[in-house]
Amino acid sequence: MRSYVINVLAHNNSRGSTVIIKNGKPQQISYGWAWYGKRISNGNDSVVYPTASLQKVVTAAMVVQLMNEKWHTSERFSQYTKISRWYPELKNANNITLGQLMTHTSGINAVNTEADRGINYSENGAVKWAIDNANAIDPGTPGTYFYNNTNYILLVGIIKKISGQSYETNFNHRIVNKLGLSNTYLYQNIPSWKTDPISYTWNIKNYQDPEYITKTQASQLVGAANMFTTPMDYYKIQVGLSNGAILNKSDFHYLTHLKSRANNYSGGIYLDNNDTIKSAYGNLGGTHFGIWFQMTTDNRNGLIMFLNQTAGDENAQKQVGYQILNHIKPYTFIAG
Repeated sequence: MRSYVINVLAHNNSRGSTVIIKNGKPQQISYGWAWYGKRISNGNDSVVYPTASLQKVVTAAMVVQLMNEKWHTSERFSQYTKISRWYPELKNANNITLGQLMTHTSGINAVNTEADRGINYSENGAVKWAIDNANAIDPGTPGTYFYNNTNYILLVGIIKKISGQSYETNFNHRIVNKLGLSNTYLYQNIPSWKTDPISYTWNIKNYQDPEYITKTQASQLVGAANMFTTPMDYYKIQVGLSNGAILNKSDFHYLTHLKSRANNYSGGIYLDNNDTIKSAYGNLGGTHFGIWFQMTTDNRNGLIMFLNQTAGDENAQKQVGYQILNHIKPYTFIAG
């Protein structure tokens, strides 16, 4: 398996760190440099990778946890609760449900959420930007699918309002500590002995056009793309979403079958093949990362692929992963 994965990555001019899951057993296989200039290899213990939009399912899961905790109290809420409860000042909030934020069907379509604005935002500052920019546009009709980070940044504000604690505190308590993760951080908490990787493109040769995620860019995407981890820790998160550590199977079904979904996306991930396959893809504007996972929903087989050198677009990166998936378990996975 190791030689096969490395050969596929090399043949496609890709570099990164992967976890291969076969028959319930995860194996890390990494290739190339995470930081070419300092000769830090992918898979090195010091490297934590951006998850980009693969963080969204974590944020959505925390909302479901809070939903369960408040169910028998006066603060009870559900996927049908209008977000005017938490954002009375937000345009069209009386017509937008919590579930619509979690399925990108709120009608909110703020622009330039990933363009680095050069401001180091606090959580409150990032949420305020989301409110201000959602108010600055004429929102589309709720029920229309617009994939937009603003939905999940607004969920961060709701998590804070319901719990009375920061997203950071909730994240560390509900995810990191609960699962005993030793390589998972929000950007601002990455310790000095860890490093995030540089991203590169392939252009005639390897490690061209280096770009990295800045502190300011990460700060503006709280809850949507400011989590850094390893593919092995992310595997543990995926398992925890249905084994009771984060959510149980019933909760996971609720999360991924919200009534407001307009396609197969719900709660941060896509489900396919009669709900037997789960996946999500992420990158960040101005960088070359290709972050993708596709697993069976029973967590028995699949691939978590964190690429820091890419050649081609999102579809090309998924095709690289699909070759590996077909080697893990043929006739099981989908190409996109």
